[in-house]
Amino acid sequence: MKNQRSKKTADKPGEGVLDAFVPVAFATMAVLNRIGAENDLSLTLMRVMGILWDRRPRMAELADYLGLEKQTMSGLIARAEKRGLVARAPNVHDGRATDVFLTSEGEALFLRLHGQMQEALAPLTERLDAAEQQQLRQLLERMLPPG
Repeated sequence: MKNQRSKKTADKPGEGVLDAFVPVAFATMAVLNRIGAENDLSLTLMRVMGILWDRRPRMAELADYLGLEKQTMSGLIARAEKRGLVARAPNVHDGRATDVFLTSEGEALFLRLHGQMQEALAPLTERLDAAEQQQLRQLLERMLPPG
């Protein structure tokens, strides 16, 4: 009998990583979708809140980072403003530019969401010991684009 490779066996370098990574990404997205739906938030708005947690970007920067048209970004931010989650203000260095930032209500919601995400994703990460979790965090951070 010929030595046949399983369909799960990687043929090219990196395939095995993708075969493991994609299901974890899907499981993570399912958690984020559920949490977003429970809080009446789109995934895009959840991403915006995550970005705004530790910075105050210009509207144009935020749109570029998310790959959205400026008009789409403006509509998203306007809806979030109506909910009291974000606010806009002139940029201190360039009065023509507008910064976006979380309000105190937005910060409180983000902290609640963050806690919900940690709790919901814990079953995936608790299978790893502390050293493995640290290693995974470092590897995932290296995979992110710079910036």
